[in-house]
Amino acid sequence: MTDDYRTLNRANWDERAPMHAASADYRVSRFLAEPEYLSEVVRFDLPFLGDVRGLRGVHLQCHIGTDTISLARLGARMTGLDFSPASLAQARKLAKQTESAVDFVEADVYEAVSALGAERFDLVFTGIGALCWLPSIERWARTVAGLLRPGGSLFLREGHPVLWAIDETVTDRCTIGYPYFETPEPMVFAEDTTYVETDGSLEQTTTHEWNHSLGEIVSALLANGLTITGLTEHRSVPWNALPGRMACDEHGEWRMIDHPERLPLSYTLRARKD
Repeated sequence: MTDDYRTLNRANWDERAPMHAASADYRVSRFLAEPEYLSEVVRFDLPFLGDVRGLRGVHLQCHIGTDTISLARLGARMTGLDFSPASLAQARKLAKQTESAVDFVEADVYEAVSALGAERFDLVFTGIGALCWLPSIERWARTVAGLLRPGGSLFLREGHPVLWAIDETVTDRCTIGYPYFETPEPMVFAEDTTYVETDGSLEQTTTHEWNHSLGEIVSALLANGLTITGLTEHRSVPWNALPGRMACDEHGEWRMIDHPERLPLSYTLRARKD
């Protein structure tokens, strides 16, 4: 497989970045107005995340930096890494405007160890909607292990691979329409919209994506010397993943209207490097 997926996906994310920064859904105005404001994603994470004060952390695939800055506001010494220069431009702008001491580094996630250094971090944070852009979960797990010092921890909240396998275009029932397991070839999409409310539409529409099963993710981490310390499945996800079948709660989380007990929507995984 060539690296064409990186070129296509980077172009798509470069176009999304300023649209997302301007979208009310990312709440940039609240970051500017409220020094203690945290992203809804990180606020959801708080009961699982624990005390991060003083930890040296890296946020992989940090996008425009709202979650990265939120972790810094909780007391972590954060670095954000992303392959999209347009995303990092927005992240650096927000960090400057909010006087947040966060470093942002441009690199592909698989090149994070060479870009940042080995075994330098107490915490690796990977936020929701990140793993689907990576073709190999084993390479990701190897990267996480390479970044963490002994005793350091991974924190991951991600869309559930069962949810990623649901065909969202079938609106009268839940239908498996995409792979649950990692496949050699990507799923190819061409969409001119994004997952938040924005003005205008995308011109760089083609993306390549992969699913990774829960077993593949856990096994990859175990094979790279990490111990799983927590795994919690959730009945909510922070975007309208199945339009017409979900409702948004007071915390900005979307839940199934009918039979929420039938479908896992996201999960939180914590692991420690021995």
